[in-house]
Parts: sequence; C-alpha cells; structure tokens
Amino acid sequence: MSLASALATGDVAELPNRRQEDWRWTDLRGALRALPPASPAGEAAAIGSGPFDGLTSDQIVFLNGRAQSETVIAVAEAAARTAALRWVSQTSNTAHGGKVRIVVAAGARLVLLESYEGRGEAYVADAVLEFELGEGASVERVVLAEDAADAISVSTATVALAPHARFAQTVLTSGAKRQRLETQVSHPGGGGELRLDGGYLIGGARHADLTTVVAHQGLDGRTEQLTKGAVAGAARGVFQGRIVVAEGADHTDARMGHHALILSDRAEVDAKPELEIYADDVACAHGNTVGALDEDALFYIRSRGVPEHEARALLTQAFVGEVVDRIEHEGARDAARAWVASHLEALA
Repeated sequence: MSLASALATGDVAELPNRRQEDWRWTDLRGALRALPPASPAGEAAAIGSGPFDGLTSDQIVFLNGRAQSETVIAVAEAAARTAALRWVSQTSNTAHGGKVRIVVAAGARLVLLESYEGRGEAYVADAVLEFELGEGASVERVVLAEDAADAISVSTATVALAPHARFAQTVLTSGAKRQRLETQVSHPGGGGELRLDGGYLIGGARHADLTTVVAHQGLDGRTEQLTKGAVAGAARGVFQGRIVVAEGADHTDARMGHHALILSDRAEVDAKPELEIYADDVACAHGNTVGALDEDALFYIRSRGVPEHEARALLTQAFVGEVVDRIEHEGARDAARAWVASHLEALA
C-alpha cells in the first residue's frame, strides 16, 4: 500500500492507514475519503523562483508531477554536479505523482538541492526518488519542504549505497495537512558512510512525518543520524527511525538521535527510534527527548530586555540550528538558515 499505488489505480483502499504500524500516526486513508482528479499540466512560465536560486543553473523541475526536462539525474564516473530538483505543486484540489532516478557513478560527486513548493491548495502530491551510488561516490542531499497547509504530500526516497560511498542528507520541513518524507537506505558496509539529518518547524494544524529505515548488510558500515523539531499550535510532529544491523554486519557504527520542543499545550510529538541488532561487535546507540524550552535560559534572555516571543524564537533557532550547521555545502547551509529564520514566526 502506498499513495503512489493509490494514484495509479484510483483505489483508496491502496492508501496507507493507521492499521499499518509504520503509518499509524500518518493516516492517509482517514484524510482522503476519495481521490481527487488528476492535476492539469500547469503553467511552466509561472513557476517562479525556488529556494536555491543562485546556487546552480542546473535545474530539474517536476510541475504537477510532470518532468519539465530529465527524469534521470546522472553523474558520470569521477565527475561532479550540483543540481536543483524542484517539485512544484501548482494546482488545487487535484492529485499528481512523479518519479526520478539519480545515478551517481563510481567516484562521482553530486550535491542535490531539493525543494517541495506548494503553490496551490488542497492538492495531493507523491514523489518517488531512487538513488544509486557507485563505489566511492558521494551525494549530499539538502531538502526544503514547504507544502500548502491543507495539502497531502508524500516523498519516498530509496538509496542503494556501494562500498566506500557516502550519502549525506538534511531534510527541513514546515509540514502540511498530512506530510511524510521517508528515506530507505540499503547499506552494504564496506566503509560506506551515511548521514541522515532532519528538522521540522510546524505550527497551526500542520503535520510532518520524518521516517527513515536503514538496513546495514555488511561489515564496517557507519550511520549517523540527528533530527530536531519544534511544534506549536495544534501541530503534530512524527519521527520514526529504524536501523537494522543484519547478522554478519560486524563493526557497524550506528548512532541516532531525535530531540523535539513542544511549544504549546495542544501540540504533539510522536517518536519511535528503533535499533534491531543481529550482529556482534557493533557500536550502536539511540536517544530521544521531548520537552519544553528551558525556562532558565528564557528568563536569562528576557532579563536582557528581549521580548518573550523574540527570546523563544532565538532559543528555538539555536536548538534546530545544530542540524543546519551539519550541512556541508556553504550556499545550501545559508539557504537553510534563512528558511529556518523565516519559519520561526509560525511557531509564535
């Protein structure tokens, strides 16, 4: 069951629902009693600018699920590429889906600057990404997701690593009516490195679900994961992180952390970090905390003459900033900082 299969068949019974353990907090069938009609083609001339404009002229756009250029992003052996991938939903009360393959050959490097841009209302959008990394390849994926408040949006990325490959990811989101950003990684070990980071800033009645699944299948693999979020109003943040270390995947080093701030009485955070370890001689750990802003720190800042709403924004920005600071691409890091600053007002 998936949103992609429901859109392909037109059958709402294909939608994930709360009876499925991995979807119990992001019930799509409960939110969609009927599938809306297919989205129109959209107006390419009215797409406008994206959040990573100025960082690269290499741009791939999916408008209402339709590719405006390539559907395969390829980087040749030992080459380097920086590309912007934009998923633009320029429609209301309709549904669309798109799929892209990202193939990075041995020794190649890719910086993928990805954005989800809601320009309509009450749309249903599905994005599927398939990453294939060759031996020694390197990918940094930075995602800024800004869907409409009443939209339903799902993005599913599958990543196949090769030995000595490196995949680094940072996903930042402001949520939607229902939104899920999922990453599934097949990790072969062999000196491969994986970083999966995320951040969510959601207010109002928005919902954001950051889900990751990592399968370590061989010796000497490394995974590092940090997710931070803040929720206000009646918003709901969901974090699900599962790391599975298969039998024989010795010397795996896997660490996961999730930390969230609840900024109102009606907001909610649901978190489920999991480690499944079937191998010996591993170094694996996970941590999870959910709480409020530090009242002592808040009092200290306010005692310096800073208004309360500004003091709260400063503390929240510093809290989420740890995730942003781990972005390696300088331009993308600056864009992410600006994005975080612009979304703090929604949490006031």
